[in-house]
Amino acid sequence: MTTEAVQQSQQSQQSQQSLSTSAARNLATTTKTVPQMLGITPRYLLRALPWVDLEAGVFRVNRRRGFILGDGLISTYVDGAGANQVVAEDLRELAFLSQVDSPLLAALASAFVEREVAPGELIVEAGAPADQLHIIAFGRAEKRATNEYGADALLAVLGEGDFFDGAEWANGTDTTYRVKAVSACTVLSVERRTLVELADREPSLRAQLDEFAAASVRPSTDREHPIDLQSGHAGEPYLPETFVDYEDSPREYELSIAQTVLRVHTRVADVYNSGIDQVQAQLRLTVEALRERQEWEMLNNAEYGLLNNVAASQRVRTRKGAPTPDDMDELLTRVWKQPAFFLAHPRAIAAFGRECTRRGVPPQIVELFGSPFLTWRGVPLLPSDKLDLKGSANSAPGTTNILLMRVGEDRQGVVGLRPAKVPDEVEPGLAVRAMGVDRQAITSYLVTSYFSTAALVDDAVAVLQNVEVSNYHDYS
Repeated sequence: MTTEAVQQSQQSQQSQQSLSTSAARNLATTTKTVPQMLGITPRYLLRALPWVDLEAGVFRVNRRRGFILGDGLISTYVDGAGANQVVAEDLRELAFLSQVDSPLLAALASAFVEREVAPGELIVEAGAPADQLHIIAFGRAEKRATNEYGADALLAVLGEGDFFDGAEWANGTDTTYRVKAVSACTVLSVERRTLVELADREPSLRAQLDEFAAASVRPSTDREHPIDLQSGHAGEPYLPETFVDYEDSPREYELSIAQTVLRVHTRVADVYNSGIDQVQAQLRLTVEALRERQEWEMLNNAEYGLLNNVAASQRVRTRKGAPTPDDMDELLTRVWKQPAFFLAHPRAIAAFGRECTRRGVPPQIVELFGSPFLTWRGVPLLPSDKLDLKGSANSAPGTTNILLMRVGEDRQGVVGLRPAKVPDEVEPGLAVRAMGVDRQAITSYLVTSYFSTAALVDDAVAVLQNVEVSNYHDYS
């Protein structure tokens, strides 16, 4: 060894007075977190909903007999030639066509004529004879009238599937409002004479129209089978006799299911288990993923999801796209009986906050679940990313929906459904069942969640549709 190398070695030994940290780390136990997961959300819907524990697997909602037909929309489609056509069976949304045979509906559907309407153009003029039934296949329009004080009043915002006006069209009366296109619209229209010609040929349709005309003379706002009562009387008149009629076929909700099989190698569970239980860590994240899917299904499932079970009368379209205080007030008029909370995408809540800031009406803050939330009229806005944003990667974020609901079985509201008890239950409605070890030394666990949701009556939930979330304001 050269003299220079010896000197460097001596200097190195003199400079190190204790064990190096790199060497010590080999003997130390690190402080570590449990496995983290980006997809975990607070899942406020699952936390805010009251839950009904089912002893059986089916929940039956008995209701007073009502007159609700469907979703209140008449669907259209584009045929092979590129023309918009009416879905014939959806014409049953009109009360006087609900019991008509399918061939008659097909004949009526084929008589619709398509036309394009420019923004600002009138589709229907107030006071004109209702000689046509109109269906909006594409675009947005406003239904307006003049109120008792001579001011212009916005009655409704119309969009795809909305039609006007079935009652006046059937009875041949004059329209009491006007409809003006807000955007470019595609409108399908059919003449009243087509309906009259079909009724002259088919006695069943004529009978339906006559019955509908007689009922229109004394319209009722009650959407359920009437209960005859008498009030304000004097003396000893004969009192009406009545009964409360129920639906013959009440809706039943079967518990839905979300499942997966978790696989853990026995070598991992046996050896790499110090500090953090590997099986428990794997199960925790699997359960979190199941609960996230559960919340998504409770909102979006085609059969029982809340978004797909909002009654036609409970759907509201935004006036201008962005969610304004006026839109939220309109939503509150649909669920005015003890509203519990709004549920909205975080970007929709931010968009609503911007509209409030623009108007100078900042929402109040309330604390729930240990976090602050915006409120409107005292009703909190709970965020959920399970209310999807519609749009592509190359476009603006698009539109979404905002839900408002009343909750609780005692309030005829929205409830969550789950089994009262399941074998191997680790959380309410969620079970983890060991399936054994296979020949590759892998242990399998069946993880199952049972759930559903139900709105007990129609006015328990309402939705604000087509909420635009990318509208910003320049405050400078």
